[in-house]
Amino acid sequence: MKKGIYAILILGVIVLIACLILIKHDVQVVSNIEIDMPYMSGAVSNLPWLNNDQFLKAQKKTDAYTLMAAYCTVFESSSLNEEHNVQLAASSLSGVIIEPNEVFSQNNTIGPYDEEKGYKAGQSYIGSKITTTIGGGVCKLATTLYNVAVASNLEIVERYNHFMPVSYVPYGQDATVSYGSKDLKFRNITDSPILIWAEAIDNRLFVSFYGQQKAPNVKWNHKISNRIDAPKVYKSNPNLPEGVERTLVKGMEGALVESWVIISYPEGDVETKHMGVSQYWPMPHVIESCH
Repeated sequence: MKKGIYAILILGVIVLIACLILIKHDVQVVSNIEIDMPYMSGAVSNLPWLNNDQFLKAQKKTDAYTLMAAYCTVFESSSLNEEHNVQLAASSLSGVIIEPNEVFSQNNTIGPYDEEKGYKAGQSYIGSKITTTIGGGVCKLATTLYNVAVASNLEIVERYNHFMPVSYVPYGQDATVSYGSKDLKFRNITDSPILIWAEAIDNRLFVSFYGQQKAPNVKWNHKISNRIDAPKVYKSNPNLPEGVERTLVKGMEGALVESWVIISYPEGDVETKHMGVSQYWPMPHVIESCH
């Protein structure tokens, strides 16, 4: 009799230990999701919000469980204000739903980029000059959205490149916005709603689109011509030693860039889509010296 009781107790302990091991394993699988943290801008798939309750509820609401495309923009030289603006814009964008045939507009969706909405002064391009404006940095969101929209094979309705090139994406893959004048717009040409989710972590901006069908394979191509050397602009700093120079801004050459994508569909069909021509004027090298 005692042996039977002992056997039942031992069996119960074994079952309890097995359950604890399985529970621990499930928690580890859920909590230890590896997040893509690239050093250069590009496509990603392991995203930071996969266990976010609000994201999961939004997916359920829209039945948008398929990752269409995701992109991470890495920007190295931004100020704290710019990082704040990017984070604010990303949080405003998360959860936006684009219905079939609907045109998404960044300015109409999250603009204006003013102090009332919490935006701060950040770096912006005004023509050929780099200046400070309220909301500076939101073009990084436009650029990231543009790359995700292209990778998702959506219809680009409106897009403008920067006057001068940017360092965080290849020539021809940037987008700029200015509330009231320049916008980024694209159309949902799929048969189901698209859910947008975005998050900025330090100097990385993640944006992804979710729908009910996978996007085809989309590959960028660029033809760069008419290169223009970046000039040097010197600023005086009497505190520097004689003969010592310090680069404040690393310039980039100007160019004319023709862009297109090659789209490969699962059925085997291949399509070429022209993405327009981007004209960039050179960004000067800004150098400090004692003179």
